[in-house]
Amino acid sequence: MSPTETQPPRLQRHLSNRHLQLIAIGGAIGTGLFMGSGKTISLAGPSILLVYLIIGVMLFFVMRAMGELLLSNLQYKSFIDFSTDLLGPWAGFFCGWTYWFCWIVTAIADVIAIAAYTQFWFPDLAPWIPAVACVGLLLGLNLLSVKLFGELEFWFALIKVLAIVALIITGFGMIAWGFHSPSGQLASLRNLWNDGGLFPRGISGFFAGFQIAVFAFVGIELVGTTAAETEAPERNLPRAINAIPARIILFYVLALIVIMSVTPWRQVVPGKSPFVELFVLAGIPAAASLINFVVLTSATSSANSGIFSTSRMMFGLAAEGHAPKGFKRLSAAAVPARGLLFSCACLLAGALLMYLIPDLVTTFTLVTTLAAVLFMFIWSLILCAYIAYRIKRPELHARSSYKMPGGVMMCVVALGFFVFVTGLLALQDDTRKALLASPVWFALVGLGYGWRRWRGKAGLH
Repeated sequence: MSPTETQPPRLQRHLSNRHLQLIAIGGAIGTGLFMGSGKTISLAGPSILLVYLIIGVMLFFVMRAMGELLLSNLQYKSFIDFSTDLLGPWAGFFCGWTYWFCWIVTAIADVIAIAAYTQFWFPDLAPWIPAVACVGLLLGLNLLSVKLFGELEFWFALIKVLAIVALIITGFGMIAWGFHSPSGQLASLRNLWNDGGLFPRGISGFFAGFQIAVFAFVGIELVGTTAAETEAPERNLPRAINAIPARIILFYVLALIVIMSVTPWRQVVPGKSPFVELFVLAGIPAAASLINFVVLTSATSSANSGIFSTSRMMFGLAAEGHAPKGFKRLSAAAVPARGLLFSCACLLAGALLMYLIPDLVTTFTLVTTLAAVLFMFIWSLILCAYIAYRIKRPELHARSSYKMPGGVMMCVVALGFFVFVTGLLALQDDTRKALLASPVWFALVGLGYGWRRWRGKAGLH
């Protein structure tokens, strides 16, 4: 008889501080920074710096709320548990299934991107080959142990960090040496304000930047799904969360300052990665291949995170009775193998979109916008759970050594911000379609919850 049959299944704490720190960094740096920053700069100009700062600050408070909640009760494995406990079974059901769907949708987009990036080097290779190979490899490694997931994320995130640090150092070097572009443009910090000031596109351009920039932060909450598998969570979780502001300033703000100083914002091409353009200007011939490798690892990292988090969500949902009991079983390596296999099957089925819809750019925009709307729902649910915690468990808050700064007031401010960003998504035609599609998902989850309750009352389990 296997250990999983003689004792309750339990996730093991095999993720070290080193793993958690890099998982947090990887979550805070999306592929959107490498590929989407060109479009955000062309929309908002230098005011895009404020956009990333504001989003980063708001999400820092979401992370602090999540951190206090997870540490208030170490039996909480993820935000499904505290949502169920503090808001009710409906919240755990909606949170778990929506988060699962968020990452399935995001991972589908990543697999599509992986297929496209691979074709940069192998243009004749059928796109399904790298897609299936990537999912198969990540599934195999995730099945072996959670420590392997940690190692994969450590190295994936390290590649992203090194690429951004190299860009910042190269860019500041070009500014210091008075570099002139082929068109005669001087690299200078003055380029940030000498062409229309900080808000050259006006307030409408500034607001337009939020629509795309919010996608770049998707996955920042991933550290909250690792709580049950983290060594010494009381020490390591606060360390990972507290470092987020410094990372946002370093990776987003400094990188964008450098890009717009070397290439004036009007000359940034929306459809190209400004990272590639800067390295090309610096005279690095392999720039396109280097950045293609970085964005390939970034997309693979995101797909890896998706496979990990969806399997843990399935385990948590089954533990709460929100999903079939079979997903509660762990393998001999203490990994929710059935959840991994189910999520990967859904992921590969979703990747068939590559054949069903020929215009992948339209599909990609629709898919990522839908994911962003649903992620904002998850972030809002975390804040609502925190408000309920402050009302229902004041004694736990009083004892907490990791109190959220600003408390309930900052929760209300952040919730208002998410409502504001959701409103902005209704202004553009492509994002409006995804916004209008999101209620369909919530209707389906609502039907699923109603059916589950009916089965429970009828005694059908």
